[in-house]
Amino acid sequence: MKEALLKADAPKSTLVALLVAGLIATGSGFAASFQVRDTNGVITVATPHYRLDIAKKDFRYGFTRPDGTVIAPPNAEFGLEFGGGRSVDTALRSSGPQTLTLEVTNDKGARATVEIEPSEHHVRFSVTQPQTNRILARLGGISPAFGLADHAAFGRTNTDVTGYSDGRFRAQEPPGSKRLVSNFVISPRRGFAMVNMEKGTKLVRVRADDAAQGVAAATQMPAVYYFIGTPPEIYAAFLQARNREGYPVFKPKYEFFGVGWEAFGALGWNTNEKTVTENVERYLGLGYPLEWMVVGSGFWPNEDPAMRATTSFGLWDKSRYPDPRRFIERFKNRGLKFFLGLRISFIEDGPYSAEGVAKGYFLKENGQAKAWQLGFPKRPAYLLDGENPDAVKWYVGLCRKWLDFGVDGFKEDLFGYDIAKMREGNIDAVNQALMDKGVFIMGRNGYLGSACDTHRIEDFNFDQNQDRGPINCLAFAYSGFPYAYPDITGGTFGEGRKMPPLNDPRMQAYMMRVAQFDAVNPSMAMGMGPWNFGSPQVEQVMLAAAQLHARLHPYIYSAAVDAYETGFPWTMTPLPLAFPDDPQAYGRETTAVRGYQWMLGPSLLATPLYGNDYATATTRDVYLPAGQWIDYDTGEVHTGPKLLARFPLPVGKTPLFVGGKGVLVWRELPGQSLQAVVYPIAANGSTYRFTHRDGTTRTKIVNDNTGWNADTLKVTDTTKNKPVAFERDTRTGVIRFPLTPGHNYRLSGGASKN
Repeated sequence: MKEALLKADAPKSTLVALLVAGLIATGSGFAASFQVRDTNGVITVATPHYRLDIAKKDFRYGFTRPDGTVIAPPNAEFGLEFGGGRSVDTALRSSGPQTLTLEVTNDKGARATVEIEPSEHHVRFSVTQPQTNRILARLGGISPAFGLADHAAFGRTNTDVTGYSDGRFRAQEPPGSKRLVSNFVISPRRGFAMVNMEKGTKLVRVRADDAAQGVAAATQMPAVYYFIGTPPEIYAAFLQARNREGYPVFKPKYEFFGVGWEAFGALGWNTNEKTVTENVERYLGLGYPLEWMVVGSGFWPNEDPAMRATTSFGLWDKSRYPDPRRFIERFKNRGLKFFLGLRISFIEDGPYSAEGVAKGYFLKENGQAKAWQLGFPKRPAYLLDGENPDAVKWYVGLCRKWLDFGVDGFKEDLFGYDIAKMREGNIDAVNQALMDKGVFIMGRNGYLGSACDTHRIEDFNFDQNQDRGPINCLAFAYSGFPYAYPDITGGTFGEGRKMPPLNDPRMQAYMMRVAQFDAVNPSMAMGMGPWNFGSPQVEQVMLAAAQLHARLHPYIYSAAVDAYETGFPWTMTPLPLAFPDDPQAYGRETTAVRGYQWMLGPSLLATPLYGNDYATATTRDVYLPAGQWIDYDTGEVHTGPKLLARFPLPVGKTPLFVGGKGVLVWRELPGQSLQAVVYPIAANGSTYRFTHRDGTTRTKIVNDNTGWNADTLKVTDTTKNKPVAFERDTRTGVIRFPLTPGHNYRLSGGASKN
């Protein structure tokens, strides 16, 4: 590394520069080439990709491109609130090869230290003040902006979070039950994003003229990140930052992206060996390709109120589940993964609570373990202290009592953040430890990281706002939670819910539309049996939806691995992320337009008709971005950018267009061999990389063909250097060929004959 050319305390009229040649390899792997200039009342940090300008007066900072184009403007008033006042003056105190340090003074005379770490596609701010107080870092407006996970879903009419303001941003904050929490906000059009990584109560503002993040009460705000670049570059940097700051992202497992079954949706509280077995077997007998199942409630010993919780570890209700090992083995022999519900709440006089209290494993109030009234369990319950490593180790050891019965994983279902005022992510260490052991986790709670295999939205039922489902799932995708699971198809029934009879036409329409919506999400699961709705059409449409999802399961999982490796939400890519420079991609994810569309992997555009008008609507304005798009059902070809006004989407029509890479890998039924399905779209060296179910084996399919003439088109297994026979659909031009795991394939030829 080269030395600084001039010292940071040189006269202010001189240039203070740090020149670092190339990318610096550091312990964090984050530092990059940058220059620092202190001149004419402005401190400038310049990199090849962006410039950060900080006006010394008021610490007003903003980001521009090297050509001067504004990325994120400075706040019109001031840039930092701390110590009960606003920033008024700034001084550069030091500049080194990885960071620079500033001293900021506020109008109360208090001083804060701001350490800035520039990198290729991010800048990290760390703010320290002498006493506990509010800290808020402020930019100008960055709209349109997206993200905020569950906080963007309840009581809102679109995915654009402009106008959002919250002085107590935290988990399970009313209204709604906000359990998967992310304060990450991205403006794809600007190529900019921001997040304050903080487990305490946060401050979040996304106003038209004020984008701000902070902490409600602290001496330090150590990890405010600003990301700059294309959406893929931003999400890659966000992934790096999460892993660096202790919010790790785990590789998801294959089965959770297939079709599942949840007992509570199917049976409510009426769960036992007989009812569960009969219901699942009926689904399987009807051709539903189930790959996982959840028994979330009622398996604990019900005769003793102290046992009525998931933390009755290893203790089953003997009358309901007399032979749990045989019961579970039956389904595993049918190829299903078996999951139980799981919480970190321990009933006050439950079987393991005394040990937890004695060893200090539970959250405390005034120095004593406290049993909280959580809603569920019904009796007061202690909550595990997820920041105590010994408590987490003890809890995971107790989970072994369930796993020893053949249980494959858990539906995590923590309540109580708002009641016990837990720090953000109190469940995360438990989920991380279980994921480390290969246990399956359905995530319902978490902060920033992804210690789970799928991201389940909050309960989504008939008697709720139906626009919340797609808005919630899209908000997850923007926020770094791309493995969206939109709850059980149809949600739950009973429990005092206001709904018509199951054979009511509105209920029938609901079940068909929600099944088709779920089918084009990354994960889906069945609940209330389609045979209950009194309609052959309902049965047909729901089965077709489940079979579609199962057919695409390998393709969806491959996209999930891509998301894990790159940070980009390949399993559910909102159009503003996939096409950030297309103005028509914006303003459609609203309750007025209901243009809920996304890329499902690199080759499919999902266009489900869903929202509060599900019972009456039959058309949507479907937007096709630039490129060629083929109707999944009819093979009709469209060239974008193009708006298909009032496009027919009757019940039963598959809401998909094929475009992008134009390559799918699917199987008709679980256990069958894989097929490569190549649409006549991409050519000229386009490559699709497919990841197999083990999460590591790869197959590449390269389009080196010059056309799609079947007489001259060739498919070669380049791993074996052998020709591959293929089938061609004469109506659509689609070709199919069998795919061997780990082998690569090349299309060539295809030119028309003269």
